[in-house]
Amino acid sequence: MKRYLTIISLTFIFLSCKQEQTNREITNIDLEVIKMDSISIRAIQVIDENTLFFAGSNGKTGKTVDGGKTWDIQTIVYQDSIKPSFRSIAKNKDAYFTLSIANPALLYKISDSNKIVYTENHEKVFYDSMKFFSNGLDGIAVGDPVDDCPSIIMTNDGGDTWKKLSCEGLPKFEEGEAFFAASNTNIEIINNTVWIASGGAKSRIIKSTDRGNTWKIIETPIIQGNGPQGIYSIDFYDENNGFIIGGDYSKANDNCKNKAITRDGGETWTIVSDNENPNYKSCVQYIPNGKGKEIFAVGKTGISYSNDTGNTWKKLSDEGFYSIQFVNERFAWLSGHEKIAKMTIQ
Repeated sequence: MKRYLTIISLTFIFLSCKQEQTNREITNIDLEVIKMDSISIRAIQVIDENTLFFAGSNGKTGKTVDGGKTWDIQTIVYQDSIKPSFRSIAKNKDAYFTLSIANPALLYKISDSNKIVYTENHEKVFYDSMKFFSNGLDGIAVGDPVDDCPSIIMTNDGGDTWKKLSCEGLPKFEEGEAFFAASNTNIEIINNTVWIASGGAKSRIIKSTDRGNTWKIIETPIIQGNGPQGIYSIDFYDENNGFIIGGDYSKANDNCKNKAITRDGGETWTIVSDNENPNYKSCVQYIPNGKGKEIFAVGKTGISYSNDTGNTWKKLSDEGFYSIQFVNERFAWLSGHEKIAKMTIQ
């Protein structure tokens, strides 16, 4: 009897280990690139395989509801002359919102009338990304410091009104520390927790576990020290497991200290794949249902994939993109300079 129990136990362990170690080996992707003339698109909001909203340069915002066959694109002009450059987009249950970079900061609720719900005038103003919590009422946008703390604005009424948080309740930033408006992905939210990634003089994580009421700042080992260095994108698979990526935009082929992983909710970070590809990337995303092991990263240096939590990577395409968002484990939308693409995993 003991012999049979031992055999059963060993068989169970073997099968469990085999199942645990079985990860997809993605070798091919299909890219359908859609030309978007005269629009640089860093911010996308994906709904499903047919529906996508975007915000881009030259005051352009748009959407498709038929998988990119047709597009509803509009040009927003402020005070009859300013075409805002949008690099942030967020959607709740009722509407979607776009936020411009540079002075003045302009946050629009997109509709037939394109209502401005927040403005800010300051020579240093520069907003980088925006996102809503799952309830659709609470939202957050983050920008570079105008004083000695990050610029954070929040809404609690679904985006109709926004208020800037006081520096008194925020972590202090180092001179030269800021954010990157590269892909609208330096904010991540799960339940009540929000993480924001910085770069430049310091590469750090600003974290709140109570929807932005209190904050703490966490050091990371990501490359830092000057303007183009730092964390460009952050994603979490669940409340514990997360990934940050970036590098040095001015030295895009460098791959030193540009990728790190956390298993404790962002309290500590460990460099992975150091001095190995991928190099500079502007966006990282976990694949849905990938057990926290399958990760895609995109940037001007191409598309890369890992199936072992970021320890090793495979380059799947040299095509450059700014951002990627998954619909499911086999389909994603991407955006870049004068293009949007649909990606199908083979």
